Amino acid sequence: MSRVHRPSAQHETQDIPSTRPFDPLAARRLRAGLGMGVEHVAYGMRSSYGLPYVTPDLVLGWEGGVVAPTGPELAALAGVLWCSAGELLGEPRTLREHRLARSLAPEDVARRTGLDPVAYRRMEESGRWRGTERQTTALAELFDLSPRGLVTVTGREEKLAELLRGAVASRRPVSARPLAKLVPLDRGLLERVLQELHATYRTAAADQGAARDFLDHIAERFWAAADPGTQGS
Repeated sequence: MSRVHRPSAQHETQDIPSTRPFDPLAARRLRAGLGMGVEHVAYGMRSSYGLPYVTPDLVLGWEGGVVAPTGPELAALAGVLWCSAGELLGEPRTLREHRLARSLAPEDVARRTGLDPVAYRRMEESGRWRGTERQTTALAELFDLSPRGLVTVTGREEKLAELLRGAVASRRPVSARPLAKLVPLDRGLLERVLQELHATYRTAAADQGAARDFLDHIAERFWAAADPGTQGS
């Protein structure tokens, strides 16, 4: 792919910051559903929406997650793909995205979670939540987060996957105590889910490929069993 290029001054000043992240997979899926190539999308945006700089490489950049479309580009892309702009956006996943989705300033989040504003800004910039248990509960209430959403927004997904892989690959079922510190679900439920995952993995372990696939998707399997109402959120 050629280097993605977009003129800076004229069009960037029109950028409308989105409160939800662009969903590259949705854009690709919608385009494929219409039987369109990226060159058709680029041509439509140039000819019908006054964006002469849009090239197939730029469209590929959007679909590959290399760069996100600006506000005007998003509106034009939705028009070419015969969908609403909302269909091209995913759910908030970061502290900043959740905050913007609720039209809150960083100081508002800091005040309502009991954090120093400077400390909160650092957490938002790093993507790592460092709040206490009480502050974490306040954050979940403020952003209306599911257990899975809380793990995601606080940057604990990798830690969760690491704990789960260690738990299911052990010779015997392990305690859910470390998991309970990470995931806001009933400890009894977590114990049962770990036992189920452990038993399933022991069965899959006879096939090296199946065992590897199980561990690669351990977090998805965990959430499907522990909190099925929030799969994919």
